[in-house]
Amino acid sequence: MLVVVSAPSGGGKSTLLRRLLAEVDNLRYSISYTTRPPRPGERDGEHYYFVSPDDFERMREHGEFLESALVHGHFYGTHRKFVEATLDRGQDLILDIDVQGAESLANIMPEATRIFIMPPSYDVLCQRLRARGSDDPAIIARRLRNAGQEVRRFREFHYVVVNDDLDRALQALICIIGAERERWRLTEKALDAIVATFQTGITLLPVEGGYPSYDDTQGN
Repeated sequence: MLVVVSAPSGGGKSTLLRRLLAEVDNLRYSISYTTRPPRPGERDGEHYYFVSPDDFERMREHGEFLESALVHGHFYGTHRKFVEATLDRGQDLILDIDVQGAESLANIMPEATRIFIMPPSYDVLCQRLRARGSDDPAIIARRLRNAGQEVRRFREFHYVVVNDDLDRALQALICIIGAERERWRLTEKALDAIVATFQTGITLLPVEGGYPSYDDTQGN
């Protein structure tokens, strides 16, 4: 199962996903590549793979990215081989990408589950961005302008979780993952195998005495 989570910058997505990964088993996180510089406390290979614009462009030309986009003046991309290898191993994978990347991925892999994290209001988002203390006012203003466009695209997603309370939003994400896992695990092939056991069992029922044989003319 592939899960895509998007949100405006400052929407609390990173905090939610960190807690989600600690709560849910067999859920891998795809680390994106980016050309933006690390923020204080961010480590290469843990939060992002930080690469130069030239290296990013070279990787993109070689088709190494499943999706890539220019976001807030920097490039971000999802590595194709990592996604494919993780899904081939039967592990569920979650992607933290912006709405542009989610749109691109929806065209490539429409079966992916898409979740949008909605901030409760413009004012709350503004407060969260300022509380970071890592961006200057011009960058914050640009992120807020972009957020105005991003929140309008919530209808492109299967689920919308309003992050007005962190614990409540986390539980909503856990429930979504659980429900989607049931939908994905019960594939048509698996269900056909279950149905086949009923046919085998019916043919073994005694015709006379014991259990009654099946008669579908009765409608039950």
